Amino acid sequence: MKKGNGFVSPAYRVIAVPIRKIRANAYNPNKVAPPEMRLLYKSILEDGYTMPIVCYHDPATDTYEIVDGFHRYQVMLDHKDIYERENGMLPVSVIDKDLSNRMASTIRHNRARGSHDVDLMVGIVSDLVKSGMSDQWILKNIGMDAEELLRLKQLSGLRELFKDRNFSRAWEPSSGKAAEAKKGSE
Repeated sequence: MKKGNGFVSPAYRVIAVPIRKIRANAYNPNKVAPPEMRLLYKSILEDGYTMPIVCYHDPATDTYEIVDGFHRYQVMLDHKDIYERENGMLPVSVIDKDLSNRMASTIRHNRARGSHDVDLMVGIVSDLVKSGMSDQWILKNIGMDAEELLRLKQLSGLRELFKDRNFSRAWEPSSGKAAEAKKGSE
């Protein structure tokens, strides 16, 4: 797959590398919270490795230093079921750069991922609820916690997203009695 100038993107040369030959770099500032790590595990469990780990190959030691993909690598280290299914091999895309350029690549990869658009997530949750998916299904398959799901439902402003929820009556401090909910309330 040579291009006009002879450059071939590393993604066209993915190789299978034993995890024992792969090591983390010492400079990655990216951290992933436990809920997202659980979601990454579920993603790899359900979908397999869909993206290679990006590494630099050190021929002197025949090791591969991670430039991007540490958390995908960590999933295999932490989960025997993934390790066994993959026969201890990770898909690797190799780049050949000096340390400072590898560091820059790591930061570019991390920052290029972006973040979730809240409005799009509200739309996704709304569509899932309207299609009959339960809160439990959404929590399990989208990797949200209950509080996040509730916030996204609240942002939607759609009453039907709350139709299967039980709510307590509001307390009226002046009378000490529960207030009756308005018919067709928010």
